[in-house]
Amino acid sequence: MSGAGDVLDDMSSRDEDLTYFAFAKPVATHRDAMQVRPEPVPDVLAGRYRLERLLGAGGMGVVYRARDLLQEQFGDPEPYVALKMLSDEYADCVDASALLFSEFALTRRVQHPNVVRLYGFEADTRCNRAFITMELMRGLTLDKLLCERPMGLPWPELRDIALPLIDALAHVHSRGVLHGDIKPSNVMVGEEGLRLFDFGLGLAEEDALPGLPKLSRHGFHAWTFGYAAPELLDGSPLVASADVFSVACVIYELACGKHPLRRVPSNQARDVGMEVEPLTSSHLPKRCWTSLKTALSFDPSKRHITVAQLRQDFASASNFKLLQGWRRLFPNRFRQ
Repeated sequence: MSGAGDVLDDMSSRDEDLTYFAFAKPVATHRDAMQVRPEPVPDVLAGRYRLERLLGAGGMGVVYRARDLLQEQFGDPEPYVALKMLSDEYADCVDASALLFSEFALTRRVQHPNVVRLYGFEADTRCNRAFITMELMRGLTLDKLLCERPMGLPWPELRDIALPLIDALAHVHSRGVLHGDIKPSNVMVGEEGLRLFDFGLGLAEEDALPGLPKLSRHGFHAWTFGYAAPELLDGSPLVASADVFSVACVIYELACGKHPLRRVPSNQARDVGMEVEPLTSSHLPKRCWTSLKTALSFDPSKRHITVAQLRQDFASASNFKLLQGWRRLFPNRFRQ
C-alpha cells in the first residue's frame, strides 16, 4: 500500500475535490499540506472520550473502545462507544480525512437495524484528529466465526445471517449508497443481531448526497483482493454490481467454509479461467445457488442480479423450506 505522500502526489490534478476540516489551516500547496501533521493521540479526545483499548486496525483506520466521560458524569451505566480515526499513515493526508467524513455521512444516510449505528463526527483541535463515534458492538465478526466453523454453516444458521446481511445491503443500495468493502471482517453477529459496518470505501450514487466531495479511491489501493469484484481490481469505478459480487463471496464462504476463488484475486482468477465449484443442496437450496452463481459472475454484464433480487430469492427459499417442514410435521393439514 502506498504511503500518504504517494497519495498526495496522486491527488495533484484534482485540487477541487479536497475537503478540509475546521481545524485544518488553509494551505496553498501539497508541500505545505505535508507540514500540517497531527499530534500524537492523547488519552482523552475532545475533552470527552477516554481511549481504553484498541479494538482493531485496518488499512486506513483504527478503532478504539472509549468511555464517554460526559455520559458517565450524568449517570449512564454503559457510557462506552467505539471510536474510529485514521491510522497514523493517513492521518496527515487531507483527502483521507475527507473519506472519514464521507464514511460518516454515508452510514448516517442508511439507517437500518442491520447497519452499525453512528453517534457523531467530531474533531480534537489540539491533536488535529477527526474521529467518528458509534455503537460499541459486542459479538463475533464473520471471519472469526468462519475460523470456529471451518466447514461452513448449515442452512438454518446460514439463512439467519445471509438474510439480514442481504436485507441491509439492499436497503443501502435503495438509499443510493454503495458499500465497496463487503467482507467477513466487516460484518458482525452478536447480542443485538447482525451489523454491517465500515463504509470507508463507500460512495454515494449520483444525486444521493450532492454535498459530498467526489473523491477518488485510486490513490489508496484499498480494495480487498479476496472479495472485490474483478472490474474494481482492473480500475473500474465502484457500482452496485460490485457489491453484489462481494456479498455473494461472503455467503458462499459461509455456506461451505471455502472461499469461492481459493483466495485468488478475482481478476486473476478470471484471467486464468478459474471456475467456482458449485454448491449442493446440502449447503443451501437450489434456487439460492442459482442466484448466487449469477452474482459471482466475473463479467459484470452477466451479473444481472440486484441485491433486492438476491434477497427475494433467499427469502422465498426460506419460506419454501419452512413450508416443507410444516408438511412433515402436520401432513394431514396439507392433504388436498
